[in-house]
Amino acid sequence: MTRGELERLADGLGLDVVGAAPAGPYEATERHIAERRARGLFADMKFTMAQPEVSCHPERLFPGARTVVSAALCYYVPGGEPAPGRGRLARYTWSDRYAELRERLDELGGRLGGEYRVLVDANQHVDREAAARAGVGFYGKNTLLITRTQGSWVVLGALVTEAEVEATAPLELDCGSCRLCIDACPTGALDEAGTLDSTRCLSYWTQAPGSIPEEYRAELGAQVYGCDICQDVCPWNRGVEKRRASEELPAGAEPTVDLVEWLRADGAELVRRYDRLYVPKNDPRYLRRNALVALGNTGGPEHRGAVAPYADDPDPMLREHAAWALARIEERAG
Repeated sequence: MTRGELERLADGLGLDVVGAAPAGPYEATERHIAERRARGLFADMKFTMAQPEVSCHPERLFPGARTVVSAALCYYVPGGEPAPGRGRLARYTWSDRYAELRERLDELGGRLGGEYRVLVDANQHVDREAAARAGVGFYGKNTLLITRTQGSWVVLGALVTEAEVEATAPLELDCGSCRLCIDACPTGALDEAGTLDSTRCLSYWTQAPGSIPEEYRAELGAQVYGCDICQDVCPWNRGVEKRRASEELPAGAEPTVDLVEWLRADGAELVRRYDRLYVPKNDPRYLRRNALVALGNTGGPEHRGAVAPYADDPDPMLREHAAWALARIEERAG
């Protein structure tokens, strides 16, 4: 299949950007994973870093794997600031665009014919490296993949297939002298351009087990999951915001959440409702921890009743975060 044929097929399936590269080892990425793990930059994150001998070798997924087709699906839709008592989710979680991308790549695999594997948000494949090789985008200084037309507001996935598809060239683009994302990160997690220090990343701490370090809690503001700061300031994303300004939220999309409800809802039901989020061990304690921090940063006297019971909770992590939140609310109340 030629590059043009692939692009026409992908366009018909609603994929925003597509490219292809031969299935081969990601040797530099595998080396970088080992180096950054040795420096402790991943904290306790697993994901594609857990088994680079798998995630960096698409050619090993099945006998005859020949091509990696990479695709990007834009998830940007407009959204305002959360109202008092509500917490903010990272934009990519507002709806499950990964599920949509998975379905579209599966259909693409069927049309290409032969054996294939779809890998979307999967620990078995480093999607960003495949996308960079296939010219879908380039690595930004914030470590995210930036596409020419959709910026970094995209979810990525790959189709490893035995079909032979004409390769697309990598983009000859980079961030130049721009360092807006580095300067905007409130915790210095991007101080080394192109390398993320997870131990200082706000997004990481909303998804990590254990207590959120006190020095990072105020910087989270109303954020209860993920962080979009480095994307909000990226010049490559400004055109996307303008082009998609009239986009409407998909049915069921949820830009913000009710923080009091997160504290009072049944734990099992809470985790079930947010199964699109990564929650350590599917334990609702971590969603409640995040809600306590958000209310500590933004809540008023009317929220004391929801926070106060956790100050006597049997769980020491929740007790400590509740005490911190109550102190912050009292401080603002004067």
